[in-house]
Amino acid sequence: MHAYRSHSCADLRKTHVGETVRLAGWVHRIRDHGGVLFIDLRDHYGVTQVLCDPDSPAFAAAEALRAEYCVRIDGTVKARDASLVNPKIPTGEIEVYIRGVEVLGAAAELPLQVFGDQEYPEETRLRYRYLDLRREVMQRNMVLRSDVVASVRKRMWDKGFREFQTPIITASSPEGARDFLVPSRLHPGKFYALPQAPQQFKQLIMVSGFDKYFQIAPCFRDEDPRADRSPTDFYQLDMEMSFVEQQDVFDTVAPVIAGVFEEFGGGKVVDAPETWPQIPYAEALLKYGTDKPDLRNPIEMQDVSEHFRGSGFAIFAKLLEQDGTEVRAIPAPTGGSRKFCDRMNAFAQKEGLPGMGYIFWREADGALEAAGPLAKNIGPERTEAIRQQLGLGVGDAAFFLGGKPSAFERVAAKARTVIGEELGLTDENRFAFAWIVDFPMYEADEESGRVDFSHNPFSMPQGGRAALDGDPLGVLGYQYDLACNGYELVSGAIRNHRPEIMFKAFELAGYGEEEVRKRFGGMVGAFQYGAPPHGGCAAGIDRIVMLLAGTSNIREVIMFPMNQRAEDLMMNAPSDPTSEQLMELGLRVLPRE
Repeated sequence: MHAYRSHSCADLRKTHVGETVRLAGWVHRIRDHGGVLFIDLRDHYGVTQVLCDPDSPAFAAAEALRAEYCVRIDGTVKARDASLVNPKIPTGEIEVYIRGVEVLGAAAELPLQVFGDQEYPEETRLRYRYLDLRREVMQRNMVLRSDVVASVRKRMWDKGFREFQTPIITASSPEGARDFLVPSRLHPGKFYALPQAPQQFKQLIMVSGFDKYFQIAPCFRDEDPRADRSPTDFYQLDMEMSFVEQQDVFDTVAPVIAGVFEEFGGGKVVDAPETWPQIPYAEALLKYGTDKPDLRNPIEMQDVSEHFRGSGFAIFAKLLEQDGTEVRAIPAPTGGSRKFCDRMNAFAQKEGLPGMGYIFWREADGALEAAGPLAKNIGPERTEAIRQQLGLGVGDAAFFLGGKPSAFERVAAKARTVIGEELGLTDENRFAFAWIVDFPMYEADEESGRVDFSHNPFSMPQGGRAALDGDPLGVLGYQYDLACNGYELVSGAIRNHRPEIMFKAFELAGYGEEEVRKRFGGMVGAFQYGAPPHGGCAAGIDRIVMLLAGTSNIREVIMFPMNQRAEDLMMNAPSDPTSEQLMELGLRVLPRE
């Protein structure tokens, strides 16, 4: 017999009754029923109930076991009485009578329990992650992650892609976040960077004549943490293709993403890829207040500025006299009660706004009546025009926000989400996808007016070189994101493979040709030797698994994540370097003031 086990804790069935077996695993739970010990033995695969009574030669050893001891059990398989069968587990028809016990690893007092579903502070869970990972839900999440990655790889190979690895130590590159810098010992005073993405390398792979590339790539960004984003590193499905246009990329990656969600989505509806809408960036902000809309929610915001211009509602009327302002309405079907409207008004105040105007429609004396402060101020004609524009009726409501869109869109998007969830309008049993397209290439800083890239700087502008001769803020790029249920899953672009267009594009953002050659010399040089048109994208593995696992916290699907302060409490990182390390690198640490 094997030194540790003849079967896993998920293998044994009624057909094994009478056999002598050996199991190994962790003591999950112990129950003492009048001197008879019942122990749930757990390994990665499942749970088997083992038992021991005073007649067993191993009884004294079994009595000494405690939760999370790692043990080996020798025993005989017995059938459970019919009344004691546990249909919830595969091994529920049998139990193993213990004849021998060996403790392979004793356990100290536990800082958190593996058995049960108790809640523990995240700091405790991360400090003792190896215990947290033993819990059933975490085992399930990590297996899901592994299976998703395996499925993605197979689907990419089936589409004719080959997997290549790109460097982890490289040069700094502007990808929209801070780099993690690595000091060079051989070149004192100089630094490498951990790649924010394999962006330049995957483009160079295309220039090198490889037609289709993919990689499950680690990416490193020194970012402020969020629930749906790791503050240090993450993994993405990185891909690139030659001789393609934007639609070719969509047609390639969409079936891969849809297939993964169909395979692991637990039966939820997955919209067919050919039905995924392509929504221009400006339209997404207008209708949803965000470039990653949750289309499970049918609510679409509308511009209703004309109904308030010159109206009796002075706040909006005066506001609309200023350039760049507008009033948007958030329809709320079935939300037509003063109680609900007051609740949403309070929500807006918590978000830092003075409030959120509203109108709701009710039946009064057999007729339709508009109610609420706004209705009284703007009068019945304007109120009726708003109702007709929004397609609302009795029992419905609408909420209004005004000002410069950039100032209120974040709250508007959040309000749309809350309204959809509270009124039961959001379809929780669906994965709804949308391509967001036509991103602006540039944005201007509101204070300084300085123009900079708003998205990927290596994207091809729509209209090519000629598009860069006008107003930079009017230039659109062949850039695109894929949104799902309110999260950005994929981001990509058709690349700028023409040096003369690249130099002009960077010039508009304040980077001269000399600086571009210095920072991106490898890619600029390569583009002078017959670069093919190419494009691609990257899909966030962590975020995909997060959605499939039904959680909104990305740390629930990462094996060993950092905490919100970018600290690894288990490994004590970041840590202080030794004096010898600093001397070798020619560095010293200055104390913070």
